[in-house]
Amino acid sequence: MDTKTLKDNVLFKGLTDDEMTDCLKELKAAEKTYKKDSLILHAGDLTKRMGLVLSGSVTIESNDIWGNCTILSHIGKGQFFAETYVLLNEVMLVDVRANEDCRILFLNVGGLFGNTASSWKSKLTSNLLMISLHKNLALSGRSFHTSPKSARGRILSYLNTVALQKRTNEFDIPFDRQQLANYLNLERTNMSKELTRMKNDGIIECRKNHFRLLNCGDEE
Repeated sequence: MDTKTLKDNVLFKGLTDDEMTDCLKELKAAEKTYKKDSLILHAGDLTKRMGLVLSGSVTIESNDIWGNCTILSHIGKGQFFAETYVLLNEVMLVDVRANEDCRILFLNVGGLFGNTASSWKSKLTSNLLMISLHKNLALSGRSFHTSPKSARGRILSYLNTVALQKRTNEFDIPFDRQQLANYLNLERTNMSKELTRMKNDGIIECRKNHFRLLNCGDEE
């Protein structure tokens, strides 16, 4: 396990080398690999471990008993999942699935707020709070994308947000077409038809997961 690389992660911000060693030991850090589409955590699980994506990416999904899938978020390299469920000791209400081949570092943070005083605990707790705030912001962002009634409104809301985050009108998104439809709570066929209409209307150019937004201040 490359602790030097881990120290650059927001979770371990401010920890010294000795604190990192103690932290990883006490949190029982364990690395595991998953193949694409593998289920990492299942709704109904009670887990004591949060996950840090070391490579690849995962999706957070809501799958009901009728087979409907809604993608709630995409978790990329250096990001986390399940931390809120662990800290609150709550049953998972979502599935965590490998979006591609990935490596996950699991950390047992269930006992983080115990009585044992450690120099790294206050730092880690503060860092976890910041991570949680950013996650809440991301989830609230999805509600903006799914609130428009039309498919075009939802697609434009999402693409506009990505463009703002990446500070460019041309970018790749982390979803394939089915995943994007699931994320925006749209039928894939209807979404694909709307993307075609948007291309014909000169609003976007797109191929697979690559998009370019047009008529938005681009120089001719």
